[in-house]
Amino acid sequence: MTTPGTPVIGVLALQGDVREHLIALAAADAVARPVRRPEELAEVDGLVIPGGESTTMSKLAVLFGMMEPLRERIAAGLPVYGTCAGLIMLADKILDPRSGQETLGGIDMIVRRNAFGRQNESFEAAVEVAGVTDGPVDGVFIRAPWVESVGAEAEVLAEHDGHIVAVRQGNALATSFHPELTGDHRVHGLFVDMVRAAG
Repeated sequence: MTTPGTPVIGVLALQGDVREHLIALAAADAVARPVRRPEELAEVDGLVIPGGESTTMSKLAVLFGMMEPLRERIAAGLPVYGTCAGLIMLADKILDPRSGQETLGGIDMIVRRNAFGRQNESFEAAVEVAGVTDGPVDGVFIRAPWVESVGAEAEVLAEHDGHIVAVRQGNALATSFHPELTGDHRVHGLFVDMVRAAG
């Protein structure tokens, strides 16, 4: 599927900041490509679920016939990384879901949508992330969720203001913030390493 050491990582391209993730993954030494259809999903070693609007993303995943293939591959161990809305998509439970909103699951956590406030309350903060070396990452929080609680299998990687903002469970990684918007590719590098290890 790939040359040794160079994983092919898809970015779910239904909605959200797809281009920025493609750039960040390429900078972290992966082959990056957009994924919109089940046959494209079958060709990747890992997948990023970008930020955007989680309700819209959920509906589009159903519309494009992607919801079940995504759930199946994630359940089978596909390495996956969700940012912001992607974190919500990877949660087993949403505290305050919109009507008809579905998730993919993969991380035993309960999340709260828009927990850090509205669009005009967006902010940046330095976040220490376990597994990322050389100091804190610059976290961009835009209508960001936070994680209310995690199950026994999930590992908390970062907190901000007493709230969980980064979690890992097995091959699934999720952050409330957007590292793809900063030019700092270390979180993507962590995920690329996860994909390599899984391969």
